[in-house]
Amino acid sequence: MNPQSLMLSCFGIHALGHDKALATGGLIELFGRAGVGEDAVRSTLTRMVGRGLLERHRVGRKTYFGITPRAAAVLQDGHDRVWHTGAVNRAWDGTWTLVGFSLPEAWRRERHDLRSRLVWGGFGLLQNGLWVAPGAVDVPALVEGLGLDDHLNVFRGAAATGPTDARAVLESAFDVDAIAKGYRSFLERWSGPLPAPETEGDLARQLLLHTDWLELVRTDPHLPAEHLPENWPAAGAEELFRTLAERYEAPARAEAGLLLDAIPVP
Repeated sequence: MNPQSLMLSCFGIHALGHDKALATGGLIELFGRAGVGEDAVRSTLTRMVGRGLLERHRVGRKTYFGITPRAAAVLQDGHDRVWHTGAVNRAWDGTWTLVGFSLPEAWRRERHDLRSRLVWGGFGLLQNGLWVAPGAVDVPALVEGLGLDDHLNVFRGAAATGPTDARAVLESAFDVDAIAKGYRSFLERWSGPLPAPETEGDLARQLLLHTDWLELVRTDPHLPAEHLPENWPAAGAEELFRTLAERYEAPARAEAGLLLDAIPVP
């Protein structure tokens, strides 16, 4: 797994909402149990500070890392997707949000940033320059800070009857097979008597489990269940995640209390 994804999960579990920073030594030990080396941990922490996701706190000779407001917003969004939104959309109201844009050819970075935000918000590319997502999406909030509002056209409504079939829209705009494959891979990896056997202890397994699941729900556009293939694997995968998350919670919390040195931060 990407060390930054693991690090975000770690701070989402142990720092978000707790107003504390975590010491470097404990993070190195935890990530070592999950198969990530010390050099990768240190370089990841440095990069995340440079990207405005973490901030350093020095106490004597020790260095602690806490989340920034920017990181807190990202982590809270992930928390909400995991625990509140859920993996299966059974409440689609039949409406779509559409975003059209045209940017100068030289604006490659701006185009990349906008597309990344749209994918994060559950949009798929329906046709050249036109992105679609099921339901109501707060596009101004999604693209806030990009400075591209004048280049966007945002519409919301239901598809007309006739040739615009919801199933066809989903299959055209989204890689439905790849989404399903992700959930099946999660089921395969975490089923059985000893999931993630390469890890050491429930604290490391909790970290890998949450990171695995968050990566799935971050890339799942939350498509309406009634228009997906039969035996859609998201429901079974979510049930497995919640079962294992509950199983690891208490022992992982006990391990974290002994391993992760923390200080309070405002």
